[in-house]
Amino acid sequence: MKLVEQSMNMDSWPIGVFASVDAGLGVAWDVIAQLKVPTIQLHAPSPEKRNQESAEAFREQLNQMGVRCTAVFGGFEGESYADIPTVVQTVGLVPADTRQSRLQEMLEISDFAHWLGCDTVALHLGFIPHDPEADGYADIVDVTRQLCDHCAGHQQFLHLETGQETAEGLLEFIKQVDRENLKINFDPANMILYGTGEPIEALRSVGAHVRSIHCKDGTWSDQPGETWGAEVALGKGDVGMEKYLQTLKDIGYEGPLTIEREIPQDPERQLAEIGQAIELLTNLRAQVLG
Repeated sequence: MKLVEQSMNMDSWPIGVFASVDAGLGVAWDVIAQLKVPTIQLHAPSPEKRNQESAEAFREQLNQMGVRCTAVFGGFEGESYADIPTVVQTVGLVPADTRQSRLQEMLEISDFAHWLGCDTVALHLGFIPHDPEADGYADIVDVTRQLCDHCAGHQQFLHLETGQETAEGLLEFIKQVDRENLKINFDPANMILYGTGEPIEALRSVGAHVRSIHCKDGTWSDQPGETWGAEVALGKGDVGMEKYLQTLKDIGYEGPLTIEREIPQDPERQLAEIGQAIELLTNLRAQVLG
């Protein structure tokens, strides 16, 4: 059954936020209404809430707020972003020891997203080897195909978030997986934080596959690729938000501008900086789109 693109039916660039129910780095559920945004991406809730009854209850709450969920993101117990080597060992579906159990979780998250009425599932896949001939590469391709095929059964897309691989490496991986519903969630700050490439150039390279994006900012490490850069408030980093939005326009992207500010430990600051980001994006959107 052929998938139908839905993101192009909305008005260009509605502003949204990354949100959480009980897990993840997004704004708290009760903050969504305060921000008065029309869209969210949602970090998948804890396993006991990934059932049809909970999904339908969340869906009704979103409907009452006038908010649409545009993607549900998977995340896993045991993942750590303490430093780049730890990310390599613990994040996503790449680590072999946890791959099958995490695949099962992602299948459940796809089901949850379906009940929620959302046509997109997303995740950090992990550090994919650069060489398709490397040990384990074929296994990562295979598990991604399994997840894509399950999502296709729900008429869903699977989005891989950028950052842990170069643009060239991601394009090669998408080619190897060879599934029409495999797309990209482009996060410009992650390219800087991980030191994997200049974000505007990367966006132009992968633009044909970009179906969702994050608006997040960061500054480069003095040892790119070896130590973390720093995530900062939108407009305060090295992405260049006006150029970023102009490039989104150039590649024909019309979907949500989803703000992500990864400081849930400081919710007051998170709320204030997201409010400032909404104002910044509202002004830049008017300038870029005319």
